[in-house]
Amino acid sequence: MNLHSTAVIHPKAELGEDVIIGPYCVIGEHVKIGAQTELVAHVHVEGHTEIGRRCRIFPFSSIGTPPQHLQYKDEPTQVIIGDHNIFRENVTINRATVFGGGVTRIGHHNFLMAYTHVAHDCDLGSHIVMANAANLAGHITIGNYAVIGGLAGLHQYVRVGEYAMVGGCSALGRDVPPFVRAAGGYRAQMFGLNTLALRRHGFSADRIAQLKDAYDLVFRQGHRLQEAIKLARSEFGDSTDVLAFLTFLESTRRGICQVSSRDLDEEEE
Repeated sequence: MNLHSTAVIHPKAELGEDVIIGPYCVIGEHVKIGAQTELVAHVHVEGHTEIGRRCRIFPFSSIGTPPQHLQYKDEPTQVIIGDHNIFRENVTINRATVFGGGVTRIGHHNFLMAYTHVAHDCDLGSHIVMANAANLAGHITIGNYAVIGGLAGLHQYVRVGEYAMVGGCSALGRDVPPFVRAAGGYRAQMFGLNTLALRRHGFSADRIAQLKDAYDLVFRQGHRLQEAIKLARSEFGDSTDVLAFLTFLESTRRGICQVSSRDLDEEEE
C-alpha cells in the first residue's frame, strides 16, 4: 500500500493490496477499499462504504456521507461501489436511508465526471457515463450503458433504461425507457431511439430496425399505452430487446417521458 503521511485513516478501515491513498484523504472506521484503488488527494470516505477494485477517485470527492433527507436518523446504511469506476473532482455520493432499502449502489466501469451527485438509495448499473454536474435525486435507477448529460437534473424515483441517453441541461420527471433519447429544458421529451450509441455498442441493423418499429407502434400510432404494448408483444415477441423495452414500460410508476413529435436527425446526435 501507498499511504500518504497526511492522510487520516481510521485503524479499523479495511484497505486492499496496493491501495493508494493520496494527500489529505480522510477514511472512516467502517470503510472498505478494494485492491489497487487510488484516492488521488483530498478524498473523504465515511460511513459503511465499500469501494471495489481498481477505482480512481479524484480530489474533493465525498462518498458515504449522510443522505440529504430530514427523516434520516444516523442509521448504519450503506454505499456499495463496484470495480473499475472513475469518479472525477467533487463527486458526491450519499449513503442510503432505511426506508429506501438501505443501500446506495453503483456497479462497475462507470465514469462520473466532475460535480456529479448521486443521492440516497440510487441504484446505478455498469458502464454508465454521467457528464459534468449531472444530478440524481433519491431512489433513482439507471440501467447499464446509459448516458446522463451535463447539468441534467433527475427527479426522485425516476428510472432510465439501459442504453438510453438523457441530454444535457434536461429536467427529467418521468421514466426514460431503454434504447431511447430524451432531452429538454423544463421537461424532457423523447426523440426516438439512441441509434448512434446502439451502433457503437454493436447492435445490428436488424435489431435497431425492430426497436424502431416497436417504438413507432407504441408511441406514434395513436394507441393507448396498454393496447400498444399488447400489440407490440404480439408482433415482436421474439425480440429480446423489444421485450425488455415493453417490460420497462409496463413497470413504470412515475409514468413515461413525453414523446416528441419528431426524431432527431443523425447529424444532431
